[in-house]
Amino acid sequence: MVRISEEVMIAEVLIRLGAAYPESPADEVERCVRNAQEHFQSSPIREFVPLLVERRARAELARPAVGV
Repeated sequence: MVRISEEVMIAEVLIRLGAAYPESPADEVERCVRNAQEHFQSSPIREFVPLLVERRARAELARPAVGV
C-alpha cells in the first residue's frame, strides 16, 4: 500500500482550492490552508487532517469579503 505524506496532500489541497477560487490570490488561498492546518496541528489522528483542512479553508474562502 502506498502512503502519501500529509504535506503532499496539503499541496494538492492548495492546487484544488486555487482552481476552485481563481478570484482569490494564491497567497490568500495559502493563508486559509495554513490557518486551517494550524487548527488541526494537535490532532493525534492525522489521516483525515488534509480533508478537514480543505473543508475549513474552502468555507473560509467561500465567505464574502467584509468591507468590500
